[in-house]
Amino acid sequence: MKTILVTGASRGIGLELCRQLAARGDRVIAACRTASQELRSLPVQVVEDVDVASAESAAQLARTLNGTKIDVLVNNAGILTSESLDDLDFDRMRLQYEVNALGPLRITAALLDNLERGSKVIILSSRVGSMEDNSSGGIYGYRMSKAAVNMAAVNLALDLRPRDIPVMILHPGMVATSMTGGRGIEAADSVRGLIERMDELTMETTGSFWHAEGYQLPW
Repeated sequence: MKTILVTGASRGIGLELCRQLAARGDRVIAACRTASQELRSLPVQVVEDVDVASAESAAQLARTLNGTKIDVLVNNAGILTSESLDDLDFDRMRLQYEVNALGPLRITAALLDNLERGSKVIILSSRVGSMEDNSSGGIYGYRMSKAAVNMAAVNLALDLRPRDIPVMILHPGMVATSMTGGRGIEAADSVRGLIERMDELTMETTGSFWHAEGYQLPW
């Protein structure tokens, strides 16, 4: 049994990760701002008031989990707003950067003492953060925040290599959640692939960028 912490656990992909991980027998720590009824119904440890955009919140999470070994840290929390060249709302873009790019780094740094040799760090990103894959433009804040978190993940992979802690960047696919307006594949299908990729992660593949379906993505 592994101890797996999932941020953004109250709904969508995070909720489904908690459901499937708990069902296979893992100990799941579900971190969220406010727990949903669906999350409370699962056999998981719920930790509320976790705002990945807040340094104090990250520090409080570390205090709550003092002495708890985390085998897999899944940085899942994220937000999406849509900015075009004609609608550059920089406040919305900054918030996405705080949550999507700095959030995973903030939480990982706060929980370093909970990670041991052989632990894993997972960051849910998106292929929209890929320079090579961008063929449509738009969604400025989301694209830029995901490109930034990809760089953070590569940095973490290098900095955590001496500790034998691998890092993986994962794209879940277009998943039908409230974030996407219900468009895309079922969360259960995406999460099955995400868990397979998480299980496969080793030091040989640290710092790489993968689709949940099992193939590497371009930068």
